[in-house]
Amino acid sequence: MKMLLPATLLTLVAGTAGAQSLSGVELGLTGGYAGGLSGEFFVHAPNVVGPIGVKAGVAYTRAADAINDSSDLGVGPFSSYKAAGATENGSHTVASLDGTYNVGELAPGVSTALYAGARYGMFRSTEDYGATGNTTYTSNAFGLGAGVMLSYALTGNLSLVGDVGVDTFFKSTINATTTSGSGSTNTTINQGDSLYNTIDNRFVRPGTVFKARIGVKTTF
Repeated sequence: MKMLLPATLLTLVAGTAGAQSLSGVELGLTGGYAGGLSGEFFVHAPNVVGPIGVKAGVAYTRAADAINDSSDLGVGPFSSYKAAGATENGSHTVASLDGTYNVGELAPGVSTALYAGARYGMFRSTEDYGATGNTTYTSNAFGLGAGVMLSYALTGNLSLVGDVGVDTFFKSTINATTTSGSGSTNTTINQGDSLYNTIDNRFVRPGTVFKARIGVKTTF
């Protein structure tokens, strides 16, 4: 899935830019922080219609916090289990599709583009108790985001790029899979269910997340 998304997004942007040919299309890779150590691959077709372009990307983040330490499912807070050796891990995979606006050069070699658009996030968190089992929470959610990209030309077609922005995601259904020595059980928790707020509090995933990344892009 993670390998398929960049290829799909590249095809989408290339098709959108087809009317102006592939000349000027940018491929970029950035890394930084977005609720955890994060990286993004993006494709940007600037100036499709005047200063307006389109950008698509896929970002992967290793969650800084996956399970809320203070959450209690009726058998004590997760922090007490961590103290006894339990571990946690999580990830956020976010696909984005944005419209961009080319502001132009702020200084020689430094260009700016504003962007805003839709997000689709795929979130996962696991609380692991070793030999006694684990529980994994997953949720997919739509969202919105906006930000600004600054580019500094290094060579004719290679630039340093900085990306600062904010994404926000809407509440959605949570799936929980518990695995133990006796097998696995799957539970779907919908909004409005009596258990939703409890599990929503335990499963740490983005509501509103600020991001800052830096990397490089090349222009074709």
